Amino acid sequence: MMFLFIPAIVSATPPDIGKPAPDFTLHDVDGKAVKLSDFKGKIVVLEWINEGCPFVKGHYENGHMPSLQKKYTKKGIVWLTINSTRPDNPEAYNAAQSKEILAKWHAHSTANLMDEDRTVGHLYDAKTTPHMFVVGKDGVLRYQGAIDDDRSTDGGKKASVNYVMQTLDALLAGKEIVTTNTKSYGCSVKY
Repeated sequence: MMFLFIPAIVSATPPDIGKPAPDFTLHDVDGKAVKLSDFKGKIVVLEWINEGCPFVKGHYENGHMPSLQKKYTKKGIVWLTINSTRPDNPEAYNAAQSKEILAKWHAHSTANLMDEDRTVGHLYDAKTTPHMFVVGKDGVLRYQGAIDDDRSTDGGKKASVNYVMQTLDALLAGKEIVTTNTKSYGCSVKY
């Protein structure tokens, strides 16, 4: 009798709001290991990114995402971009290419991480680029979903609510977060 083992891709359940954010270690575009738990005691933004996605391009090329990154990293918030694009996908960029594009876009993230085996993308069930997650100082997930309510490639120009900004401002002020969960929009993560 022969047994055939077929590997399955199991769709992760998104981490629950109000529960500890799953820890991970990834390498940044310079090859340095970055571990989420090293930032305990700080607010952390996780931003899923693919430099070829028109939604991501819109937010970066108009300066919207870099200005948010700059504003909040100056306030001590850690901002990590995560690229979970399968390396053999036609829309994939390697670490050197990502570094060059993000520099051209004047990104102000704390670190730009490469998730080449897609483990962290699956762990968080990241669906789109961008897909945003905010982790509180206590390591607990406080928000997940869209950056804002402008579901176009205009990069937030028509947004009436920026959910990430709203969440970060509430956390910094010690206030209740109004919206903790929204549906992300953008390009699908190329697993």
